Amino acid sequence: MSDLNSLLEPGMLVCHPDRPDWGTGQVQSNVGGRVTVNFQDAGKVVIDGTRIELILVFESK
Repeated sequence: MSDLNSLLEPGMLVCHPDRPDWGTGQVQSNVGGRVTVNFQDAGKVVIDGTRIELILVFESK
């Protein structure tokens, strides 16, 4: 798995590859491989960036 998650910064929009039902999320923080994202339909979730590669979204859905 490439380490694209390390490029994520607060304010960026992402989707979880295995949970499209969560909707688009906004990155809140990215510290030590742990990415905190506030998803439209799932709320605030902490993602282990070493296990899940989030998908960058370039426009809100």
